[in-house]
Amino acid sequence: MKSTMRILIVKLGAIGDVVHTLPALAAMRRAWPEAHLTWVVERGGAAKLLRDNPCLDELIEVDTRGWRKNLLGGETRTAIKTAVAKLRGFDVAVDFQGLLKSGMMMWLSRAPRRIGFAKEALREPASAYLMTERVKVDDHDHIIKKNLQLIAHLGISIEGAYEFPLGISFTEQQFAEQQIDQRGGNVAIINPGGGWPTKLWNAQGFAAIADRLWDNYGWRSVVTYGPGEEALAQSVVAHSRSGAVELLNSTLKQFFALAQRARLFLGGDTGPLHLAAAAGTPIVGIYGPTPARRNGPFAPADVIVERFDLDCRVGCFRRSCSHTSCMNIPVEAVWQQVQKRISATNLYE
Repeated sequence: MKSTMRILIVKLGAIGDVVHTLPALAAMRRAWPEAHLTWVVERGGAAKLLRDNPCLDELIEVDTRGWRKNLLGGETRTAIKTAVAKLRGFDVAVDFQGLLKSGMMMWLSRAPRRIGFAKEALREPASAYLMTERVKVDDHDHIIKKNLQLIAHLGISIEGAYEFPLGISFTEQQFAEQQIDQRGGNVAIINPGGGWPTKLWNAQGFAAIADRLWDNYGWRSVVTYGPGEEALAQSVVAHSRSGAVELLNSTLKQFFALAQRARLFLGGDTGPLHLAAAAGTPIVGIYGPTPARRNGPFAPADVIVERFDLDCRVGCFRRSCSHTSCMNIPVEAVWQQVQKRISATNLYE
């Protein structure tokens, strides 16, 4: 492939989706150091995460959610026209999302090569008709591997450790250092949110684990949260008896810098867990409706707490449920896995 090629990456969101695509971005940059790499992403948290990325030449932010609210409005038409103009002029477009709207972004680019997953691996199979090339992948393997299989189709080597390029500033690194120093050097991250109600463990359980981390290791915990999750985070703090648990509001990049220095991350299948995995934080993940094999952390020592006695978990992916039995997990079961992960970490210190 010529070094002057212009490549369009389509991954609109969410945060975890973007994180899982970063190793493919890093591999593309290694293979084509002179190529022009552009990423189109939905405006919001995922876009903020990608700004100033060292592997990107350009970031195109779109607002498809906003457009749909006022599709016939003058401002919307102008915004769409501007976005379409930015999408033009690419030689290759690669859709890592597998949706109709992401496929449409790729189709609008008019790139002569429009590459995506084979129909059976698409979340919205109709998007296959917007491609010129469809790549067969293992849809049951981890999403990072699935994404790498897509660029292997372009002749790119996908061997080696995963890389997660992000543009983290000195100010964001300084924020993380200050948070760690203010709490005596040993900090655990508790993230009780999950996007879907079915992914949520209980606030009392998170508080109990945070108290045990203080009692047994002298580690303080910070409770992180995203938009709309502050009340849930406050509930964790309120249920703690140790006084060693505090709320912490941060940007995504501040969170990533903090996670690089944290002793442990405890939470469910959500964007912060995937960011923590990218940062190399020791992780204990609590999983319910989504499969850890496909969406979970990937470090060999990381551990997952989940139930295997429920047939309804197979292929679940439900955002609502009448019983959420999969998240009915005792504190003791979680604590045993926390101790296991801490012990594995100490082996390498």
